[in-house]
Amino acid sequence: MSENQNNEQKTIDLSTVSPELKQVIEFDGVPEAMYEMVTSIHEVSEEAVREAWDSLPASAQNVLDNFEQFHALISVSQSFAGVNLMEEFPTLNLPEGMTDEEKEEYRAQLLDQLLHNCVKDMVKQMKKARRDPILKRDFREVFAK
Repeated sequence: MSENQNNEQKTIDLSTVSPELKQVIEFDGVPEAMYEMVTSIHEVSEEAVREAWDSLPASAQNVLDNFEQFHALISVSQSFAGVNLMEEFPTLNLPEGMTDEEKEEYRAQLLDQLLHNCVKDMVKQMKKARRDPILKRDFREVFAK
């Protein structure tokens, strides 16, 4: 792959993504440069997010209309968290003897843990929203038409 191809941004047409994901992207004002990351995370995370959704009590699931809304919220959350981690990674104090390969492995582990924590946090927020009318409204407001 040439240097030029590697740096090209693929433009994602929001009409091609799920309506729920499009709503969250627009509601949160996700920059266009992040669309590819958001859609990629959305595609690869479905199984893990489905497991988290299925583990929620029905009362927490009822905060939103469906799994697709939950999945879209998590995908955008994970994208912002991932960008923040990548921006901070160069400033981390890593052991001097780490090879580039070890640094990449460490970054991959940090990112994996971060994405996992985003799901755990969203599950916790959904459970909390059952008894918190303001938090429940905040969740629903994203999908209000």
